[in-house]
Formats: sequence, C-alpha cells, structure tokens
Amino acid sequence: MAEAHQAVAFQFTITPEGIDLQLSHQALNQIFLSGVRSWKKRVSRMRNRVIKGVYPASPSSWLFVVIAILATMYMRSDPSMGLIKMIQQHLPLSTQNIQGTQGQTMLSALVFSTLLWLSLILALRFCLKLLLSYHQWMFEQHGRVSNTTKVWVTLLRLLSSRKPLLYSYQTSLPHLPVPPIKDTVSRYLTSARPLLTDPEFERMTKLAGQFEANLGNRLQRYLRLKALWATNYVSDWWEEYIYLRGRGPIMVNSNYYGMDFLYVTPTPVQAARAGNTITALLLYRRKVNREELKPVIAVVIPLCAAQCERMFNTTRTPGVETDVLQHWQDSEFVAVYHRGRFFRLWVYLAGRLLSPRELEHQIQRILDDPSPPQPGEEKLGALTAGERVPWFQMRERHFSSGINKRSLDCIERAAFFVTLDDEEQGMRGEDPAGNLDRYAKSLLHGKCYDRWFDKSFSIVIYKNGKSGLNAEHSWADAPTVAHLWEYTLATDAFQLGYTEDGHCKGDVDRSLPPPQRLAWDIPSEVQAQASSSLVVAQALADDVDCHVFPFRDFGKGRIKKLRVSPDAFIQIGLQLAYFRDRGGFCLTYEASMTRLFREGRTETVRSCSNESSAFVRALETKEVHRKLSDSLSRHQNLYRMAMTGAGIDRHLFCLYVVSKYLGVDSPFLKEVLSEPWRLSTSQTPVQQMELFDLKNHPDFISLGGGFGPVADDGYGVSYIIVGEDMINFHVSSKHSCSETDSHRFGVQISKALQDIMNLLADPKSQTTSKCQQAQPQSKKQL
Repeated sequence: MAEAHQAVAFQFTITPEGIDLQLSHQALNQIFLSGVRSWKKRVSRMRNRVIKGVYPASPSSWLFVVIAILATMYMRSDPSMGLIKMIQQHLPLSTQNIQGTQGQTMLSALVFSTLLWLSLILALRFCLKLLLSYHQWMFEQHGRVSNTTKVWVTLLRLLSSRKPLLYSYQTSLPHLPVPPIKDTVSRYLTSARPLLTDPEFERMTKLAGQFEANLGNRLQRYLRLKALWATNYVSDWWEEYIYLRGRGPIMVNSNYYGMDFLYVTPTPVQAARAGNTITALLLYRRKVNREELKPVIAVVIPLCAAQCERMFNTTRTPGVETDVLQHWQDSEFVAVYHRGRFFRLWVYLAGRLLSPRELEHQIQRILDDPSPPQPGEEKLGALTAGERVPWFQMRERHFSSGINKRSLDCIERAAFFVTLDDEEQGMRGEDPAGNLDRYAKSLLHGKCYDRWFDKSFSIVIYKNGKSGLNAEHSWADAPTVAHLWEYTLATDAFQLGYTEDGHCKGDVDRSLPPPQRLAWDIPSEVQAQASSSLVVAQALADDVDCHVFPFRDFGKGRIKKLRVSPDAFIQIGLQLAYFRDRGGFCLTYEASMTRLFREGRTETVRSCSNESSAFVRALETKEVHRKLSDSLSRHQNLYRMAMTGAGIDRHLFCLYVVSKYLGVDSPFLKEVLSEPWRLSTSQTPVQQMELFDLKNHPDFISLGGGFGPVADDGYGVSYIIVGEDMINFHVSSKHSCSETDSHRFGVQISKALQDIMNLLADPKSQTTSKCQQAQPQSKKQL
C-alpha cells in the first residue's frame, strides 16, 4: 500500500503561471508513518546487533566494569597494574587538552575499562563455545549422568542465564567437524553389511580400502582446508548441489507440505481463516525480525537459528545450471491466488499491521471479485511446477521488463503466497480416511498450477476453512517450517480466535483500498510452455500415492514407560514393516538435524543396521527380545552420532564434490552416492507443546506433514508424535511401481508397531500369529 500512496501523494499540472503542485495530506501522512515504521526496524536491528554482539554479557555490564574500576582507583589502588598510566601517556594530542590531570586519568580509566570489558566478553564467548562443543551427554544412559556432565550443565546454565535473542548463540556455536576418513569408511561398511551378500560386501570392502589408502586422503586434505575457513563445510554445497542444481520439477520431488488440525476446523468461513492465518504468520515474522523468538533448545543446548533468516520475503528463481535464492529485507504485502487471478494484498496501512478483521474484509473482496482471469493467467503457476530450464527461458524472454516483470516481482517479493482454494478438504464425510489422503495430495501439488512452488512457503485456505502449507525445501528444513506452522495454528485458534458466527474479531475500516489485480501480457509462447509444464507436472502428481493415517493404539507415553526411545521404536517398526512388505531390507534414510553446529542442516541416520535386520530375522527365535533391545540401542546411538557430526553421508557427499572439482573419479564414492534410498523417513518434531492446551482442548491435534517418495520404487514416510497417545503417519509412493502400495505399507506399519509393543510388554509371549506375520508378502530379495 505504501507504493500506491507514494504514487498519488504528489499531483501536479503545468499552468501558464508555472507548476501547480497539489499535495495529498492523507497520503503524505501514510508515507510518513510508513517511514517511521522503517526507521524503527532499523533502530531495532542496530540494538539487537549490540545485544547479541556482547552475549552472554549485557551492554549494561560495561557500566558495571567502569564503576568497579573507578571505585578501585578511588581507594588509591591501581587495578590495571600500570596500564592506565601507559594509556594516559599515549592519548592523542587532541585529548591532552582536557583540563587537569584528573580528567586525563578519568579518560584513560574509561579506555581501560572498555578494553577490559571487551576482553571479558571474548573470554565468556570462548568459554560458551567450549561448553557448546561438549556432546558426550547425549551418549549417557538415562538416569546415569556423569559428574562431568553435571558440572557442564551448571556452567552452561550460568553462562546462559540472560534471556537470549533468537541469534544470540550463533557465533558461539561450534563448527561442524570433519570426521576422520577412516571412521567414515568403517561406519559406511558397517551400515552396508545387512544389504549386501558376502561376495558383494567383500568387493565393497576392497573398493573402500583402495579409496581410503589413495584418493581419499587427498580429498580429505581439501575438505579440512575448507572447514578451516567455512562456517560449515557441508551446508553451502548441500544447498547448491542437492537442491538448487536440480533441473527437474521441485513440486513433489522437493517441496513438502504441512496440514491443519486433525479433528477440528476453527471456523468454516474461508476469508476469516485466511485473515487470522495471515495475521499469525506476520506476527511470527515480526518476532523473527525483532529476534524475540526464543532459540530452540535441545535439552540444554541451543540449536542454530540461521534458517529463520530466509523464511519470509524469499523466492527461488530458476537458472540454466542452478537456481538462486533471492531474499528481500522486508515486504508489506502478500500475493494471493483465487480462481486463476493473482492479487497483491497490502497488509500494512500507514505503518501498522491490518487487523485480522480487516484482512478478512480484504480477502472477502477477492472472493467476491467476479472478474475472469486474463489470457494465460490461470495456469501461469504451472511454470514453477515443471522443469526448471523452460521456466528460466520464459522468464528471461517475457518477464524481464514491462508489466509482466512488475507483476512477477509482486509475487516473488511478497512475504509469502496465499491460495484461496475452491475445494473442501479435511477428515470429513463418509470416507474420512480417503479424504485425508486427498487432503495430503492437494497440499503436495494441488492442481499443479494453483500454487507458486518457488516461494519459500505457500499457504492454502480451503473453501470450508481448512488450511495447510506447501514449503520449498532449499532454504530450510522441515523443523524450521514446523516451528512456524505450530505458532500459526496455536495463535489462530487460541489467541486471535473467532466470533460466534465464525468471523475474525475486531473492527474494520471499510475505506481500505481494495486488493490490486496483477496485470499480465502473456504471449502465446508462454501459454504454450505453461501447458507443456502442466503436462509434466500433472503426470508427476497423478503418479503419487499418498496415505495419511493416525495411529491411535498407543503413543510415546506407553513407549517411554518401557524405557525406549519413541523414535527408535518407530524406526525399528518401519524396518519390520518394510521386510514384511517387500521381502528384504533396503538402504534407509532418516533425517537427523546437525543444528548443534553453526549453519547445520541435516545428516542421514542409516536406520537399517545389522542389529535391526537381526531382530527382524529373529522374530521366530528365543533371542528375539535381546535382539530387539540391541537394535533399539543401536539406532539411538546412530542418531546421536549423526547429530554430533559423526555421520556418514554428508562427509562422503563433500568428498565427492571435491573429487569433481579436482576432475578425478572414485569408483567407491560413485557407487555409494548412486545407491537408492528406497525407504526415506523423517520425524516432524513437536517443538512448542506449551502453545497447545491438549488437556482442555484434546481435539486440537496437528496432523504434521509429509513429502513425496524419493525413489521410484520406494516409500516416503513422515511421522509426528503428538501428545502421549497418538502417532500420525504420512506414507507416499508411486502408482507406477507395481511393488509399492502406500495403503498396504500403512497397514504393515500399524501391525509392526503393535507386535513390537506386545513383545516389549510381554517378552515371553511370542504367538504363532506374530511369527506368521514376519513372513514377507513379496519373495523378491532387495
């Protein structure tokens, strides 16, 4: 809205007497208020830089040091051991005109106090970094904490006693270490053993040995050199080569989705749900900009918050060889899509955020707008769903200037993208299970043209008030988006709320200018390419088989009573389910965060281990309980190693990138990195349970989110552990593969979890039915 008002603030005409200048005082006032908001943000950013720059100390501690030094000098003692006099002798000539020796001594004391204060800050930050580098606590048994860890926790809490800002810990987080190549190769061979026959394993061992003895050490030296100067030796290459250099569609293949509450919809009014959702998202953005969000803490250690920086006002723009992430400092509008039309919705008026009721009013104007789409406008979004190179070519030829560039800039510079969908979704009607599956598919790809897949995230508001989001993957990982979405759902339902008739609370200024239709001049070539991209995207979308189901038999409450990690329990269940479904084992990907380190993203936990496969095969033997315990312990250890920088796959990936830069081939790395992940899994963590009052509002349970299958003949499984008694699963596969079926695999997951729970609850009970269930349905050995 600021741009619109600036455009009409000054009106002038040429008259015989000269220029007749007319001023719109209302518009000028709004420009002034917008400028005030901008300057407040600048001052806030400068203030935050100072506060986090001296953390874990505080700016006011400088005054304490100065007073202490001056008080000591008043007692006729020299705390500087002669340094103050030395500073006084070396003061610039301009300062020596200060009247009296006492004034010069005071100035010298201030300089010394400041230097002492800065030295103390550096010492405190160094100590904090050392403390945050300690990870042994993760490997200690529950209830058996060592004295070293107890002392460590005490010191860490002392240094972190001040309330930190969002980014206060960033410079104190340790850098991700480069593991010894011998350890990585050894761990890889251990992970590959259950997947290979004896001759295959012998061949791979020989390849690994040759790599370690020859090329590996050379590549490792380059990697260590990078780790010396790079903040994180993995993240920049991971972002570029895994995400941005992909030339295929990012829809389904990369983007993922998040869902609304399972049982309830806060309001059936589409415009009202949009108003509250947009408000909650912008309130979260305000917290990010002001750094008022609390850093996410894993037990006692803060996690890296760098991924929050590009959450809003960000888009992925296509290129020939690689895409680029573009981020703008601020945006005062969102882009809205409805029935084939694009709108720009200003969310600020004269520097203030519109109220939820005002946003609802503006959204309702869009819903009531009867104007048809312009030629080529309706399916323009398909360009972001198809191959990247054609989208780049169309962008360069037809969106680099003129009206198309201005409209495209509105979408790409928007805080985020909003789709007002004409469909109804959610667990409803006579087929709730089938509707959940269709709900997931709608969020994952929609109609392939009614989402803007390049945006950092897009919000979807359905006709019946249900909501969800679709997120682009390159800028951040799912836990960062999940944190945003948890806050949005909780703020929408419990803080903003609705009136009895389902509308947003508050008043509305009905003189608000209406949302602006974006204008386009889309030539036939662009329309033809949009149609071609839509064909590619539609084929990809039609092939996705999604199945979402809540597992209600038990949850983490019952699992933890057995002194078992819920995540390890589920992962072993997935191994058992896959064996029953496919008749063998496969390379399994479980995403683990490495945000204990600065700019850390993810590492792979290879969940299919010798111990897990031994348990699955031992279901018919008397040693099954011991093998289950071994497999659970092994998985927990693998997860901890991945979190603490001792993973396998990111190290091997970076070694491979170095080999490509050097122009050398490694048969070992080439084979390792070409292995398909037929079972790709991820847990969506619940990070802000304090926002949800499940005791008084037990129906407000999140469904979590999911993603598309990674391998053509594999499964993608996402799960969220909600409360004490429920686990929600999202399973995806491809219809084109005759050997996979998401619904069948979902049934196997439920059976596997029940069987493992029965086994742990009563280890002496091993019924014949369980043994029969352990027989694979498919005889094909993978």
